[in-house]
Amino acid sequence: MGILYQAADPIYWVIWLFVLFALMAFNELGRVKLWCGLVLFALVPIALTLFVWPETAAPGNEYGTGTWFNWVKTYSALAGCLGFIALRFVKWRGADGKTHYLYEKRWALCFPPLILAINIAEAVIRDFQVFGFALWEGGGVENLWTISGPWNIMNGIAGILNIITICGWFGIFISKDSSKDMIWPDMIWAWVIAYDLWNFAYTYNCISDHSAYCGLALLLACTIPTFFIKRGAWLQHRAQTLALWIMFVMTVPQFADVLAPIPTTHNPTAFFVVSLLALASNVALAAYQFHRIRKLKLNPLKDQIYTDTKAYQRIVEENK
Repeated sequence: MGILYQAADPIYWVIWLFVLFALMAFNELGRVKLWCGLVLFALVPIALTLFVWPETAAPGNEYGTGTWFNWVKTYSALAGCLGFIALRFVKWRGADGKTHYLYEKRWALCFPPLILAINIAEAVIRDFQVFGFALWEGGGVENLWTISGPWNIMNGIAGILNIITICGWFGIFISKDSSKDMIWPDMIWAWVIAYDLWNFAYTYNCISDHSAYCGLALLLACTIPTFFIKRGAWLQHRAQTLALWIMFVMTVPQFADVLAPIPTTHNPTAFFVVSLLALASNVALAAYQFHRIRKLKLNPLKDQIYTDTKAYQRIVEENK
């Protein structure tokens, strides 16, 4: 028996690796080719909404995909993808005869932090909701196993801190290369890691037996490209991989339960430790960011916080 997970057959971990690399591959397609992005995040979802999801994600189905949370998460992730595509590519010729871009508008740059905060808030609400179920010994809710405990409160607080520490969105710009990625240099590695720990804890707490995929694999699918393929574009990677995974789960709901299950150990200690790490990392991030804001006399709603760091400067140098 593992510490976090137990798979009945090692082949399931091979399938897990395939899922990870498939998410990364489709993310790259949607990133470097505009037409691929429009097909993946506009045309395919429309077709699935009309002809597939009413059956595979119907309310009360045996795999739990028909909950309000799944439907809201699906369309909020897709809204993020399409919004980011608009920021990257929408342009027009103004009355002055010059070409103008959507990303030049400060109000448009408020969209990325807003959709990110909404997505985090949805998960925070779910963590608190699972605590309210009072399943202290574990049990089934909406056809998913879960267990209530202090970890839900701890991780809910971590998520709130993660929202508070979103910063520097007026520094978002579009990369100079042909892919025209949405680059957010103030979203440095420290925030990304704190987010990953929080989000993994959320999936472990609330979607326990699916978290090997929707937590571990899905987070790696956007974090690996952030560090090794296209630095500075974490939110773009995150939105696209999240949308891809949710569309797949809504279409093949039996995947994580029947086809390739990797359940958790259902060990309360594991839940506590995972959420403790998430809370500690986000407390540390918030404390450090507050220290910088106070020391440098910055306005967190307008200023970029990390402009003097090597991580920030490297991203700008690579993409401007």
